[in-house]
Amino acid sequence: MSRRLSLPAGSPVTVTVSPLGGKAAAAGGSPGDGVVRRSSGITSPVSRHSIGSSTATLQVSPVRRSGGGGSRYASRDAAADGSAEFVHYTVHIPPTPDRATMASAAASTEDAPAAAEEEVRPQRSYVSATIFTGGLNCATRGHVLADGGARPAASANLSCKMRGCDMPASLNAGRPPCECGFMICQECYADCVAAAGNCPGCKEPYSAGSDTDDSVDEDDDEAVSSSEERDQMPMTSMAKRFSMVHSIKMPMASTNGKPADFDHARWLFETKGTYGYGNALWPKNGHGGGGAAGATTGFVGIEEPPNFGGRCRRPLTRKTSVSQAILSPYRMLIAIRLVALGFFLAWRIRHPNPDAMWLWALSVTCEVWFAFSWLLDSLPKLCPVNRACDLDVLADRFECPTARNPKGRSDLPGVDVFVSTADPEKEPPLVTANTILSILAADYPVEKLACYLSDDGGALLTFEALAETASFAGTWVPFCRKHGVEPRSPEAYFGQKRDFLRNKVRVDFVRERRKVKREYDEFKVRVNSLTEAIRRRSDAYNAGEELRARRRQQEDAVAAGDTLGTAPLAETVAVKATWMSDGSQWHGTWLTGAKDHSRGDHAGIIQAMLAPPTSEPVLGGEPAESGALIDTTGVDIRLPMLVYVSREKRPGYDHNKKAGAMNALVRTSAIMSNGPFILNLDCDHYVHNSAALREGMCYMLDRGGDRICYVQFPQRFEGIDPNDRYANHNLVFFDVAMRAMDGLQGPMYVGTGCIFRRTALYGFSPPRATEHHGWLGRKKIKLFLRKKPSMGKKTDRESEHESMLPPMEDDDHNQLSDIESSTLMPKRFGSSGMFVSSIPVAEYQGRLLQDMPGVHQGRPAGALAVPREPLDAATVGEAISVISCFYEQKTEWGRRIGWIYGSVTEDVVTGYRMHNRGWRSVYCVTRRDAFRGTAPINLTDRLHQVLRWATGSVEIFFSRNNAMFATRRMKLLQRIAYFNVGMYPFTSMFLLVYCVLPAVSLFTGKFIVQHLDATFLVFLLVITITLCLLALLEIKWSGITLHEWWRNEQFWVIGGTSAHPAAVLQGLLKVIAGVDISFTLTSKPGGADDGEEETFAELYEVRWSFLMVPPVTIMMLNAVAMAVATARTVYSEFPQWSKLLGGAFFSFWVLCHLYPFAKGLLGRRGRVPTIVFVWSGLICMIVSLLWVYISPPAGVREGIGGFSFP
Repeated sequence: MSRRLSLPAGSPVTVTVSPLGGKAAAAGGSPGDGVVRRSSGITSPVSRHSIGSSTATLQVSPVRRSGGGGSRYASRDAAADGSAEFVHYTVHIPPTPDRATMASAAASTEDAPAAAEEEVRPQRSYVSATIFTGGLNCATRGHVLADGGARPAASANLSCKMRGCDMPASLNAGRPPCECGFMICQECYADCVAAAGNCPGCKEPYSAGSDTDDSVDEDDDEAVSSSEERDQMPMTSMAKRFSMVHSIKMPMASTNGKPADFDHARWLFETKGTYGYGNALWPKNGHGGGGAAGATTGFVGIEEPPNFGGRCRRPLTRKTSVSQAILSPYRMLIAIRLVALGFFLAWRIRHPNPDAMWLWALSVTCEVWFAFSWLLDSLPKLCPVNRACDLDVLADRFECPTARNPKGRSDLPGVDVFVSTADPEKEPPLVTANTILSILAADYPVEKLACYLSDDGGALLTFEALAETASFAGTWVPFCRKHGVEPRSPEAYFGQKRDFLRNKVRVDFVRERRKVKREYDEFKVRVNSLTEAIRRRSDAYNAGEELRARRRQQEDAVAAGDTLGTAPLAETVAVKATWMSDGSQWHGTWLTGAKDHSRGDHAGIIQAMLAPPTSEPVLGGEPAESGALIDTTGVDIRLPMLVYVSREKRPGYDHNKKAGAMNALVRTSAIMSNGPFILNLDCDHYVHNSAALREGMCYMLDRGGDRICYVQFPQRFEGIDPNDRYANHNLVFFDVAMRAMDGLQGPMYVGTGCIFRRTALYGFSPPRATEHHGWLGRKKIKLFLRKKPSMGKKTDRESEHESMLPPMEDDDHNQLSDIESSTLMPKRFGSSGMFVSSIPVAEYQGRLLQDMPGVHQGRPAGALAVPREPLDAATVGEAISVISCFYEQKTEWGRRIGWIYGSVTEDVVTGYRMHNRGWRSVYCVTRRDAFRGTAPINLTDRLHQVLRWATGSVEIFFSRNNAMFATRRMKLLQRIAYFNVGMYPFTSMFLLVYCVLPAVSLFTGKFIVQHLDATFLVFLLVITITLCLLALLEIKWSGITLHEWWRNEQFWVIGGTSAHPAAVLQGLLKVIAGVDISFTLTSKPGGADDGEEETFAELYEVRWSFLMVPPVTIMMLNAVAMAVATARTVYSEFPQWSKLLGGAFFSFWVLCHLYPFAKGLLGRRGRVPTIVFVWSGLICMIVSLLWVYISPPAGVREGIGGFSFP
C-alpha cells in the first residue's frame, strides 16, 4: 500500500482499504466497494473517536506474492505508483504465531464461520501482517498481504473438542452450552443430550434451557454487554472464579439479561455452611469440614468473616531500616575516622620534611584530597534501607472480581518494555532473542504487556531474527506458563547446571522439555545461519539485477539502431542491495552502504510482529487438535504485542545515540499501546525473575507511589570468571551505595532494569514535593503541585478530574496554569496531536486507586479492566511520523522531556533531572534476581567501559547538571551523592601521583616524613583499622563478601590509574576545545557451549590499548625501585632500614592493588613460558646493579660494595 500525502506530524488519518484486484474487482465492483474506514486514536480504554478532527487518506492495496503459495513474504510492484517524489518500497512479512502462510490462509477462507470472525476483527490481523516505512521526503507506506491477514490464533479454539470432530462450535450469545466452557458442535451436543444428558467436559448434566438452536430472540442478543460484543471469545473457566462454592455452577442469566438470584438454601445444603447472627461466616476452603481453624474463633472449620474494608488498607510494600546494632557502630566509626583524619592531616601539615619538601608537599596534597573524596563517598551511606513487597496483596487488590469488575479481569496498568540494540555484530541477535523471549513469558497480564525492540542500526539480520523469535515464542511461552520454569530465557534455562526436575510434578514435563529443547536448538541454528543466508540471497539477487541491467542496455542499444558489437557498451554499475527472501529490497541498512540505505541514512520502519492479544484468555488444546508442539490444554496461549522499530536516520541530523533511540520508542509506544509505565532493558539483560514486573508495580501502586518516578533494580551479571578479576559484579556499588541512596529519596538511574512512570519521563512534576531549607536542610516545606478537587457538584468534579493534566513547571520551577500547560503542549512534545492526546490517558491510568487512604485524585477500581481497542493502520501510520529524524526539532525532547541529551551517561542525567523536580525513586532488591545480563570480562573492554562512564561523569561536572546547582527538593546527602558522581574521576590525578611517590622515595632515599616516629605510626594504624572495620560492617548490612569488597578496591586503583585520567583529559578537551567524544559499542558475549575454558576465553586475550600504559609504568617503577632500594641498603655502610621499609610498604600496597592488571597482561594461565619469568628477574637484577654502579651509596666498605664491570 502507499501513502500519498504530505501530512503534518500529528494529524490523525483515515484508513481506506481498497481490495484492488481482489474479490470485489473480480465481481465487477468498483474500486471503492468494501472500503473500511477507521477513526484514529490511541490504543487505550478511552475511545479514539474523540481525538482530532482533521483527516488525511491512507490507501492500502493488497499485493501479489512473488513466489508460490508457500512463500513467507509478499512483494509489491514498483510500477504501481507513478509518482517520482516518493520512494518505492517492498514487503517483508515474517511468519508469526498469529499470522499463517498464504496457503493456509487461502484454505481458511473456505470456512464461513472463520470468515465471519475475520470480518468482525479485520484490524488485528491486518496490522500484524503489515510493515510500515516512512521518513523525510517520502510518504508513509504500508505493505500488506493479499488476503488481508490470516485467521487469529484464537479461532482455533472455536472448534468442537469431541474426538474426531472438527466442526465449528455452537455458541449461544457467545457462550458454549455448558458453563464449564467445553466447546461442542450442534450435532455432538444433540448426541450427548440424547445419550445421558451430561457435558463431556465437566461430566455434569446440561442445565435446562441451554438449547443452542436458533430460537434465541433479538431481546437476548441485545442483553449482551458491550464488553461481550467487543470480545467474542467464550468465558471458558472464568465463570468458576465468581462462584463462592466451586461445586455449584454459575446461575444462568434470565430472559431480561440480568443474572439469577443466588440460591442460598442450596448453598447451605451442599456445603454445610453456617449462618451467624446477622453476618455470614465463610467456610474455609469452600466447605465447612472440621479443623483447627476454629479453635480460636469458637467455630469449628469456620474462618472469621473476611475484612472487606481491609483490602485497600493492606500495604503492598514495607520499608525496614538496617539493624541499629550494625548501623550505630557504622556511623560511629565514620565519625571516629573523620576525626582521626583531621588530626592526622593537621600533624602532617605541621611536621614537614625539610630534606624533601617537594615530596612532602605532594604527599600532603594527595592525602587531603583522598580524605575529601572518602567523605563524599561515606556521607550518603548513613541511611541505608531495605524494602520488601507482598505479591499476594497485589493480586487480591487488582486481579480479583469486584462489583466494578465482575469478570475479574486484571486491573493492573499496562507496561511497555523497551529493548535497544544497535549493531548485530557486537550484540548477537541470539542474545537479543533470549531477552525478548524472557519478556514475552513474564508473569504479567498478557493484554497489559507490550515489547518494543529498537534497532538503531536498521539491520535486516535483526529484523529476521526477531521474526524467528516471534515464531518460536508460540512454543516457548506456553511451555513456561504450563510448567512455571525459571528463568524464562531459554539459553539460561537450558544451560543451568542444577537439577531441572526439582519441584516438578507433571508427568509430561520431561517429554515436553525434551521437545522444546530440540526446537530451541533448531531455532538457534536458524538464527545463526541468517547472516550467511542473507549474504547468499543478496549476492544471487544482485547478480540477477546486473544481468537484467545488461539486457536492458542491449535492448536500448538495438532500439537506438546500433548493431550489436559495433559500439562497446558502457559498463553498468549495479547497486549491491540487501534483499529479503521475497525478492524485494530491504528498507534499512544494506550490507554494502548506499544512499538511503546506510547506517546513518535510512527510512523509519515499524513492524508489529505480534498483534495485540484479546482481553479474554485463549486456552490451547492437545497437539493433534491445536497443532502445537506440546499439550497446552488449559494454558493461555496468547502472546504480548511485539513491535520492531527502527527510527529514521538522515545525514545532517544529530540522532543522539541511545538517548535518541529511547525517546523514539517513548513516542512510538505512546501511540500504539500507551502503557503508563515503561521498563527499559539492554539487549543482553533478560528477565531472570518472571514476577519482577509485579514487584515493581507494588511500589508504583502503593500509598505514596504517585510520587515515585522510577523503580530501579540492581544489575546482576552472568558469564563472569569465578574470581571476578576485574570486579564486574560491582556489588559494592549496587548493594552498598544504591541501598544507601534508597534512604535519601531514591537511588540513581543506572541505564537498564528500571521501571519508569511515563509522565515523569514527559517532564511533569510530581503531585506533591518537599523542599529542604535551613541548616543541613532540617526545615521541610510541603508543596502541593496538583490542584485539589473542587467542592462543586459531583459532575463538575468528575469532568475536572478527567481533563486535568499533570503539574507542569518552567525552567525556573514555577508552576504553570492549566491554560499555559495546554498551550505549551504542542511546542514541548511536537506536532503529533495523537501523541499529545495520549498524555492525559497515560497519567490517568497510572494513578492510584481512589479508595486508598489519603488519595484525593485516584482512579476507580476496575477502570483498567476494560478491553483495549485493536490496533489499526492509522495508528501505526502516525507512529511512523513520530520517529522521523526531524520530529524533535524545536521541541524539548532531550532537553527536558525523555532521556536527556548531551552526555555519554544519559542515564544518570535523566534520573538526576527527575529527582531535581521533586520525584522520588525506589531500589527494588528481589529475593530472586530480577534481571541478569553480561559484562565484558576482557581487560581492554572493561577499561573502555569504565572510560565511558568516567567521561560522562566529567561531562556532568562541567554542565548545569552538577549537583551544586540542584534545587532544594533534593536532600543534602542526596546532593552530595550526585556531586560525588561528577567528582570521582578527578581523584585519579592525585592517585597517579601517590602511586609514583613510593618509587620516587625509594630511588632518592627520601621519605614523605623526616622520621618514622610513633605519632605517625599511630595515626596510620587508626586510619587503617577504622577502614577495615567499616568494610566489615558494610559487608554485614549489605550481604556482600570480603572477597568482593577487596576486588572492588583493587579495580578502583586499576581504573584510577588507567581509564579515569584519560576521561578527565577527554572531558577537559570537550569543554575547552569542543572536541567531540565518540565511543565504540561494548561487545556482548554470545554465549559458548564448549565448556568453561571456552566461556572465559576472552578473559585471557591481551588486546593492547593506550589505557594500559600508566599502570604498566607504575608497576615497573615500583618493582625496580624496590630492587634498587634493597640493593642500595644492603650495600650501604650505614643502611637506613626505616626509609626502606616505609617506601617498600607503600610500593607493595600499589603492586597488590595492580595485581589483577598484571595477571591480565600475562594472558592465559600456563601459556606464559618460564623463560619470561627468568628474563624478568635477570633484567630487574641488572637494572639494580646498574643503579648502584652509577650512583654508589656513600661510605661503601671495601669488599662489599667495591665491584667493577670487566
